[in-house]
Amino acid sequence: MQGTIVIADSSPVFRHGLEQILLKRGNDTTVVHAESGEELQAVLTPNAPELVIIDCMAPKFSVDDVLACQRVHPGLKMLAITAAHSGQSIVHALRAGITSYVKKDCSMEEVLEAIDETSAGGTFFCGQILAAIEADSIPVDDLESADASCDPIVLSNREIEVLTLISEGLTNVQIADKLFLSSHTVNTHRKNIMQKLRVNNTAAMVMYAVKSGFVSPNRFLFHQ
Repeated sequence: MQGTIVIADSSPVFRHGLEQILLKRGNDTTVVHAESGEELQAVLTPNAPELVIIDCMAPKFSVDDVLACQRVHPGLKMLAITAAHSGQSIVHALRAGITSYVKKDCSMEEVLEAIDETSAGGTFFCGQILAAIEADSIPVDDLESADASCDPIVLSNREIEVLTLISEGLTNVQIADKLFLSSHTVNTHRKNIMQKLRVNNTAAMVMYAVKSGFVSPNRFLFHQ
C-alpha cells in the first residue's frame, strides 16, 4: 500500500519488526510509531494515516484510544493485532471502531493479507478471532448491529477468487495450491466471505456466486 501507516504498540520489538517487513515490500509507505495512547493521539492529525495498526489490549493502550481516534477521524481504518482475549473484549473493540482483527500469533502471510484488505477498504478477521467470538456465544452477525446499514456487500478481489474456486468445487488445499496461499489463509478467506454474505454453508455461497455472475449457472446443469 501507499501512504502512512501508524503502528501503535507498547512493544518496540513489534513496532520495528513490523516496520521492516512493511518497508521490504517495496511500496511507497511511511511508518510512524506510537508507544502509548497519548502518542497515538499526538501523531494522528499531523500524519493523516491511511491505516492504524494497534494493539488496543497492550500496556499504555485501551479500547478508549480506538474511540478517541474515531472521534477525531471518523471512519479511520484500524487493524487490531493483539494476543488472545475473550470474544467479548474483541467485540467491544470492534464496536469501538476497529475495522479488522487478527492475533499476534497468526502467520505473517495472514497479517499482510489483513493489512492489504483493510487498507483497500475491506475487513479481515482471522479464523482464531471468529472462533473466540463464537466460543463466547456471540453471534457474528451482531458485530455490526450498532451500525446496521443497507450498504452493498463488497468482496475483495482475493475473496472473489476464493469464492469462485469454492463454487467450482475445489477444496481448500486445491485453492491454496492454485493461489499460492496456505490452507489456513484460504480457510480464513472462506470464513470472512461467509460473514460478509451472512451465510453459514457452501451451498449459499455458491448461490451468491452464481447470482453475482462469478460462475456460470451452466456448470451446475446436467443433461442426460
